[in-house]
Amino acid sequence: MAVNLPPHYHDADARYKKAQTPEDKLAALKEMWVLLPKHKASEKVQAELKTKISELTDQIEQAKSGPKKAAPGTFKFPRQGAGQVVFLGPPNAGKSLLLTKLTKAAPAVAPYPFTTREPVPGMMDHEDVRVQLIDMPPVTADHYESFTTDVTRAADAAVLFLDLSDDDGPAATQAVVERLKVARRELVPPGNPPTDDPTTYALPTLLVANKCDDEAADIRLEIAREALGSTYPLHVVSAERGDGLAELRAALYGVLGVMRVYTKQPGKPADMTNPFTPPIGSTVADVAGRVHRDLEDAVKSARVWGTAVHDGQTVGRDHVLHDKDVVELHT
Repeated sequence: MAVNLPPHYHDADARYKKAQTPEDKLAALKEMWVLLPKHKASEKVQAELKTKISELTDQIEQAKSGPKKAAPGTFKFPRQGAGQVVFLGPPNAGKSLLLTKLTKAAPAVAPYPFTTREPVPGMMDHEDVRVQLIDMPPVTADHYESFTTDVTRAADAAVLFLDLSDDDGPAATQAVVERLKVARRELVPPGNPPTDDPTTYALPTLLVANKCDDEAADIRLEIAREALGSTYPLHVVSAERGDGLAELRAALYGVLGVMRVYTKQPGKPADMTNPFTPPIGSTVADVAGRVHRDLEDAVKSARVWGTAVHDGQTVGRDHVLHDKDVVELHT
């Protein structure tokens, strides 16, 4: 399916390329966003436009407010594994300890606030895939590291933390949500439609209520349910004791909205050790593009073993794949 860009879109694109200032570039990009047809064939163009608009908007606002605390590019984490999830929360909510329990990362862990001063990445194993987790510095109404805006732009999802050992936990967590909105980062329930505003980046979010081993955790959890409602899927854990961590691992993979697809060459067994992880609903052509950029256009058909097909059934390039399907691509 072709994107079929209208002539006025190309005019706006030409103005974007000739623009000399960030403000002029942003105006052209916003016009391109309005003119762009919104359908599946244009999803890649939509994503690229939103990224450019978000980056330019951040650049313009940062220039107005003064220099960044961190130099540009200091904290950029190339996406690894099935996807990237950022840990966001108030001070002393147990983010760093949870990272050590889910990955081999070793951030500083201490019983006082603001121990984490810069992002710390780690890789979490879940069955035969890995998920990249990034522990971020605390967020409060008055404290927000500017690089948080950059790091969250690259993330696929977020974990919002609630401290069950703190009477002010719900208010502190709500303050995180509100402060992120100021930075045009909106925490949304998984599966929620993305925002229509290209300057705002929506992050599918899980709510993790940590420190359920506290003696008053049950009471605080009920208060938190009333204060925060049921906006986000809730996972009650104890990073210290290990309660709920197995279920959380599965949820952290699930929030990414991806599936596992294995590939094989004709006459050879499938490689079941390193699956591709495209978004749920991806087609044979989509997966072929992940194997090699040139394959997305070249693939004509595939043999598939798995869901909704007979083993080894030949399907077309537009066939929608399912979790744990095995695919043999043909050009």
